[in-house]
This record gives sequence, C-alpha cells and structure tokens, in this order.
Amino acid sequence: MGRVEASLRLDIEQPDWSASAAFRYRKRVSGQGYLVPVRHIGPMQLKDLQEIDVQKEKIHRNTEQFVKGLTANNVLLTGARGTGKSSLVRACLNTFSSQGLRLIEIDKDDLVDLPDIVEVIETRSEKFIIFCDDLSFDQGEPGYKALKSVLDGSVSETSANVLIYATSNRRHLLPEMMSENLTYTHTAEGEVHPGEGVEEKISLSERFGLWISFYPFTQDEYLMIVAQWLSALGVSAAQIDACRAEALVWALERGSRSGRVAWQFAKDYSGRSPQ
Repeated sequence: MGRVEASLRLDIEQPDWSASAAFRYRKRVSGQGYLVPVRHIGPMQLKDLQEIDVQKEKIHRNTEQFVKGLTANNVLLTGARGTGKSSLVRACLNTFSSQGLRLIEIDKDDLVDLPDIVEVIETRSEKFIIFCDDLSFDQGEPGYKALKSVLDGSVSETSANVLIYATSNRRHLLPEMMSENLTYTHTAEGEVHPGEGVEEKISLSERFGLWISFYPFTQDEYLMIVAQWLSALGVSAAQIDACRAEALVWALERGSRSGRVAWQFAKDYSGRSPQ
C-alpha cells in the first residue's frame, strides 16, 4: 500500500497569490510540492545594472511584450559569471510586477514537476516567469526531458501566461565532450552533419527563442560598475577616484572583473570607509 501511495500524484498546493510577486517552489519530505512567497524581494532595478545595455534592451522588450499579452519568447541568458544574468531577471520582475508579472523560482532538481506547476497557474490572470538559475544538466538527468516538453514539443499547447527564463554558464546546457566532435560527418560537397549526441544537446537550447549572451567586463567597464555601486552606497566622488587601484587589486585577487566582484568590493569599501 505504501508503494502505491508513493506513486500517486501529489497536487501542488495553491499559495496565497497576494502575498508576493515572487514565489519559490519547494518540496516536503513526502514529495508534496508547494509554492512559498518571497517576503523580501531585492530592490534591483534595471537602471542599477551597468555596461549591459544591449542585454537589458532585449529582455525588457521581450518581458514587456509578454506582460501586454503579445507574443514573446522563452529566454536563455548565458555567459560569464557575475555579469548580471540573474539580476537582470529580478530587475524585470520589479519593473513589471505592478502590471501583473509574477515569478516562480525553481531548482534544477525539481524541474520534473514543471508540467504540474504550469497546470496550477495556467488559468490565472497573471503572467508568470518560471525562473531557473544556473541551469545545466549532466547526462540522464530527469529534469532535462521535462523542460524540453514544457518549452516546446508537448502534445498540449504551452500556456500563454507562462514563460521560462533560465541562466547558465553553458550555452547548450549539457557538458560537451571532445569525443563528440568525432561524430561529425562530411559529404563530398563539404556539408557538415553533427552526430546524434551533439544534436540532442543543441535541441534543448534551441527551444529558447531568445538567447542573451554576456561577456567578461573590460577594466574600464569594471571600474565604472564599481563607481556606480559606490555612489549608490553614498561614497563621495573623491573617494571613488581614490580607490580605483584598490578596486583593481580586489578583482585581481579574485580572478574576475565581474559585476558581482564590483558589488562585493563596493560593500567592503563603503563599510570600512568613513563617509
């Protein structure tokens, strides 16, 4: 009897949708899924994100179309770490939440429940972004096929009030092996045919209609982001100019000139420097 009960579907509980604009999907030990309202949403705004104007324009346009009931695409944000991929999604939520946009954050391990989550929200009037941060798969993970089905390829039509936004350091979301290059074949005319393994990996990322790529910041871009965050934290212009060398050393020690590193430096410098 226990095995039969364990195999029965456990419907996802409806949350108090008025409690927040953002929710996290969680599971109890029993396997019951539920949505938890995020009580304190970070105040990130699009104007706070510097040196990624092209990326901001693309995701803002796509999200605005979605909120207005126009056609829009699922979005895959890929590229260098710490360059603002996740922050950009959260800033879009803050921009459009007053117009009915809601966000549901889901861990990669819970993607097998994605069809059930869509079923819970498909009849609601709000627009929902289902957000998976730092998405990547190893071979054979069950959430891979569930995500493919929801993105495109299921028998049922995707709900018009749901989009998938995901961030990843891997453009094709799966590890790429050197041996797979050997599966490419060439015709006498020079046409190239990728092997089945490569095709499978590309097929998932291709289901995201909009790809937004992020690149490592130059030294000048990094320093501009540092200055922006320090200014937001109340540091004077003279102090900002004086700490440029220190900000570069901070980035060198961490091996990255990313927006995340700039924010970390700004918090450290602001906290220990008299205003």
